[in-house]
Amino acid sequence: MSQAAQSIPAGAPPEASVILKSIPHPVILVDRDSRIAYVNDSTEEFFAASSAMLVGHPLNEVVAFGSPVLSLIEQVFERGVSVNEYGVEIGTPRMGDRQVDIQVTPLAEYPGHVLLLLQVRTMAHKMDRQLTHRSAARSVTGMAAILAHEIKNPLSGIRGAAQLLELAASTEDKTLTRLICEETDRICKLVDRMEVFSDERPVPREPVNIHLVLGHVKQLAATGFAKGIRIVEEYDPSLPPVLGDKDQLIQVFLNLVKNAAEAIGRPEGEIVLTTAYRPGVRLSMPGSRDRVSLPLEICVIDDGPGVSPDILEHLFDPFVTTKSSGTGLGLALVAKIIGDHGGIIECESLPRGTVFRVLLPMHTGATVTDGDLPH
Repeated sequence: MSQAAQSIPAGAPPEASVILKSIPHPVILVDRDSRIAYVNDSTEEFFAASSAMLVGHPLNEVVAFGSPVLSLIEQVFERGVSVNEYGVEIGTPRMGDRQVDIQVTPLAEYPGHVLLLLQVRTMAHKMDRQLTHRSAARSVTGMAAILAHEIKNPLSGIRGAAQLLELAASTEDKTLTRLICEETDRICKLVDRMEVFSDERPVPREPVNIHLVLGHVKQLAATGFAKGIRIVEEYDPSLPPVLGDKDQLIQVFLNLVKNAAEAIGRPEGEIVLTTAYRPGVRLSMPGSRDRVSLPLEICVIDDGPGVSPDILEHLFDPFVTTKSSGTGLGLALVAKIIGDHGGIIECESLPRGTVFRVLLPMHTGATVTDGDLPH
């Protein structure tokens, strides 16, 4: 019997350990002093630590200081009733902040102990966020159409007037007319970037070797914006192709690698590109009984400072940015392109780094049109 099983309070039936080990969610038994008395296998995986490192230690050594889970446990001990809390950020020293649903239950059979069940908010919650990102992108589409008419046309007139004034202006005034022209050009470029969201033209799709895409991105990055940063490749060589547009996928991963390089902000940093086959991830689309399989996982990992929890969940929404001079459209466009390919993208912030994870459907040999992909 494992150490974890031996740590179950005396009197527990022998099959209790077997049952708890089989639960696919972290299960933790905590005593009145908030010391861990038992963990199942899922808990070890969640905290990236063995039972020997967890059992017998105070829970506040495992979760981040001030974690709400500690107050929930105290509340259950005081009131003697179960407590449920949804969407709680629980910080772990090794894995960073993760969002979970928590259930804390008193155990009448084992006085002085409570059972803590964590349900990690992973695919279901993140897929729901993807649908929100796509809706937000559509709102930008409508806004771009309005801006193109209501802003770009008047700006052309303003720029033309400034150029005419410049012909008869003094040297000092020419500085102001040039500033007017530069600022109108800058606003026009911003509107042009937004107009990309309204491009609904069908794109020819074909089987694409994602490793060729990543190789091209690495070459561009290494000779340009990521010069001096170490780029590591960890690929599954047997990965099947994705059905997509090569140029658009290059745009996606070039953007993600550029973001990673900017987040690192130092020449001695490291970016890791990984690919893997992850069967079992399936996306149910609203209004359809079909389930889209997303087995192709591509990750861009950096060792920068991570992303603030305040904006992590909204990172792919338009106009949300961590850069002082950013427009907040780059990652929104990435989310749109991945969504147009029938995939999803998610971001995970670690204590020292950030993971952008892209999940895509693989090419199955069937002909697929834009109308067959989820939007």
